[in-house]
Amino acid sequence: QVQLVESGGGLVQPGGSLRLSCIASGTIFSIYAMDWYRQVPGKQRELVASISSGRRTVYANSVKGRFTISRDNVKNTVYLQMNSLQPEDTAVYYCHTRNGGMDYWGKGTLTTVSS
Repeated sequence: QVQLVESGGGLVQPGGSLRLSCIASGTIFSIYAMDWYRQVPGKQRELVASISSGRRTVYANSVKGRFTISRDNVKNTVYLQMNSLQPEDTAVYYCHTRNGGMDYWGKGTLTTVSS
């Protein structure tokens, strides 16, 4: 069973930085794409960033130039470095992967950007 566990969220002031981590287990981590999504109450979950097995990356327009997704296949971990955070980045951030036709999600980690 694939399990994803996020960490690293918290409260940060506008302009600050945070690094989210997601540790995966129960999967051959290195061969699957990994994604970060975020969701604000009352809104749809949206894709923030994605990294393929070959480390090709894709970003939402709203985070390009501020967020960086990366992966460590030895540690089975995907990261999201978030810089120049703004109040509109406040959300629950979820780790996601699709293995064998199934979608797997972590429980999420809350990031709040506020002064």
